[in-house]
This record gives sequence, structure tokens and C-alpha cells, in this order.
Amino acid sequence: MIDKDFLLTTETAKWLYHDVAKDMPIIDYHNHLDPKEIYENENYASITDVWLGGDHYKWRAMRAAGIEEEKITGDADEKEKFDAFAETLPKLFGNQLLHWTQLELKHFFGIDEFLSPKTADGIFEQTNRMLSDEDMKPRSILKHLNVEFLGTTDDPADDLKYHKLLAEDETFDVKVSPSFRPDKALAIDAEDYGEWLGKLASASGVDVDSYEQFLEALDKRLEYFDAHGCRASDHGINEMFYEAASIDEAAVIFEKVLGGGAVSEKEVAQFKTYTLVHLAKRYHAYGWAMQLHIGPLRNNNSRMFKRTGPDSGFDSINDGLVAQPLSRFLDAVDKTDELPKTILYTLNPRDNIIMATMAGNFQSGGVEGKVQFGTAWWFNDNHDGMMDQMKTLANAGAFKTFIGMLTDSRSMLSFVRHEYFRRILCELLGQWVEQGMIPSDEDLLKAYVEDICYLNAKNYFGLEG
Repeated sequence: MIDKDFLLTTETAKWLYHDVAKDMPIIDYHNHLDPKEIYENENYASITDVWLGGDHYKWRAMRAAGIEEEKITGDADEKEKFDAFAETLPKLFGNQLLHWTQLELKHFFGIDEFLSPKTADGIFEQTNRMLSDEDMKPRSILKHLNVEFLGTTDDPADDLKYHKLLAEDETFDVKVSPSFRPDKALAIDAEDYGEWLGKLASASGVDVDSYEQFLEALDKRLEYFDAHGCRASDHGINEMFYEAASIDEAAVIFEKVLGGGAVSEKEVAQFKTYTLVHLAKRYHAYGWAMQLHIGPLRNNNSRMFKRTGPDSGFDSINDGLVAQPLSRFLDAVDKTDELPKTILYTLNPRDNIIMATMAGNFQSGGVEGKVQFGTAWWFNDNHDGMMDQMKTLANAGAFKTFIGMLTDSRSMLSFVRHEYFRRILCELLGQWVEQGMIPSDEDLLKAYVEDICYLNAKNYFGLEG
């Protein structure tokens, strides 16, 4: 199924992919890979471990295909779980999981067969045998794929031990950088907030007994992350908020929580707003990019949440209004000309044009694409979703400044998603050439692909070399 011209239907698209995009280095500036896994560099136990351990995309599809939970997150053995996924895949025509799976089989294992119950035994045996090879260890995979930079996702209280060890390892030249993810710092209404504050205090060396000390502790962690190569923050925002507040009002709310008091929805929004504005200005001072992932509706199935916990396939798309609170937040930071480079992602494709036009409001400072409408995310990370995101960006902004693709994944094999994106990008440009919508200028087309696949991200995140 995956031949050399997969997804490429025009001669221009084929030329752009094979001669320009295919072998370019990868900058994966947002993922959830574990730096410990990269540092320890152990072989994976099995294809089931690589594919199904923690992959809520696949878990969700398997449930829809009628697979019992025992074979998804339960105690079934590895072969039973693999066979259950092999049973699921033929039911996924039109789903990006089918394409990702077949790309991974072909790229890493040289397997052209379609995974199904008929081929499952042979594929299980071959992939497991090959996973024991030296060139299937994490570091070898990254080098083979020409990955230059990884941006992981890290809590402010993390010690970054494995980032430090990787940076000190002269035998490994892939840069693995932490990204500052302070969602727990803003979650003042979470049941375990006090417990997390204890971790922050321990990591920062600051007794967090007041809001001013809380901000001081965060500032110390920002300094620590920057010293260890951080290039970006990341924020998961279920529904965009903005409720103006002074530092004194934020302090009163924080102290109320410390004392065990209840806070209103407005107070939560006030605390989050003041704190996020404070953080955004710090990101600007460090030259980081700020990523805002907006729009999931999480843990919808309470019965299954109790059984499997968060991030296990029971999230979907939220429909909260985003334009006004996002505009007010960005403007609050920009009033003092301290808006950092910012990447806006939406989970709701309804809001694509809102994000693309919002980005245009805050371009400044001589930075190409300072505010980005980020790549298609999560449920939109498919052929149609990527096409729609890029067309919307092109309609409303400067497409050539786009910083391109990321995996947002926990799987080392997921880097084939960059190939998937690059094929779709080249196909889009090829279609536009064939339709007479853009000039058939080889030098300019080549520059578009090089910039969007690699160079723009390299410059945006200030990566050397």
C-alpha cells in the first residue's frame, strides 16, 4: 500500500518530496517522549510495548472496533493485545492510524504487508525479532531518522536529570531539550494542588507560603530550565480564559486555597490569568516560544476514568468560545511589548480561521511568523486535517513562515508522522501548481519545502548549527 509515491499525485509533488523534503533533518519541537528512555537506550521488549503501551489513539480505535478492555489496557498478554490491534486495523479505512501503522511497518521493519488477522502472526514474529537489534534502540532510531532536536514536555518541578545526562554525553549529538509545562501550577482548583506545591517548593528551594513566593519559585524553575536548554513552554488549556486581576487579587485567591477555602470559577480564572500573563512575559525575556494547546474536553467517561485514569482515550473536542478571551490574553501581554513567540493550536477545527486570523493581530518585532497558527493537532492530525490547517493558514497569513510538523507523541516510532506531513505538504503545493494557483518556480517551491519542513523551526527556536 505504501509505495514511493504514496499520497503524491502530481509530478511537482513527487519531485518536491523525493528531491527536497524526504531526507531533510527533523526538528520535533513538541512531544511526550521520556528522556530516561533515550538515555538508557535499551531495546524495546516487543512491538506491543512500542505500539500499544500508552497510545490512546489506538486504544480509542480498538474500543470502537469492539475490542474488550482486557485486551486494551487490561491484563491480556502481549500477543493477545497485538492480535486485537491487528483485528482493528482493517476497520480503520480513512483513519490516520492505518497510514501511520503501515508507514512504521515499512520504514522500520521493511514490511509491505497490510496488518490484519491474516498477517498478524508473521508480523508479530518479525517485528519482535528485529526490535532486539542494536539499530532499533532509541538512540539509533533517532540518528537513523536524522532527528536533530527533540522538545520534551516537563513539569516545573522535574529535576531534568536525564536531560543533563544526555547533554553531557559526547557520544550522542541529538539535542533533547526540556519544555516548561506549568499546567499544574495554574490548576489551583485541583484536589492535589497542595501536594504539587510541595514539589515546587522542594525543587525551587523556596517556601511557597504566599503568592509572591509562588511566583518566585516559578521564576527559579524558569531560570533552571533555561540553563538546561529549554526553548519553549507548553500549556494545555481545556477552555481559553481571561479574567483581569491585580497581583493583590491573585494573592488573596492563592492564600484562600492555601487555607483550605473554596474558590469560585471567576477566582480560578483570575488566578490563572494573572499567573499566565506573568509567565508569558518571562518567556519573552528568555527568548522562548509559548505554545497554547486549546480545546480538549477531558475524561468524559467517568466510569472508565475510574478504571484507566487520564490520557487513556476518553477525551474529545471542546466547543468553548475562544476568540475574545484569547485576544484579551495576548493583548494583555503585548501591551508592554513582552509577547513571546507564540504558537496557537486548536483541537476544534471550527476555530481554524479564528486562530489563523488571531495570529495576524500580533505579528511584530521583525520576527517572521512570530505568532504561529500551529499544525493540525490530535483529532485533526490526519490527511484532511493537515490539508485544512495549511490551507487556512495560507489564506489568512504568510504560509512560507510556517514552522511545520511535530509528533506530540509518546512513541519512538512515531517520527514517520513527519514523512506523512511532508508528503501532504508536497502534494498541496503540487496541486496548487497544477491548478495554476501558484507559480511553477522550482527555486521558490524548493525554498517553501525546506523552510516549512526544517529551516523555519530551526530559526524560530534559536537552534545553533
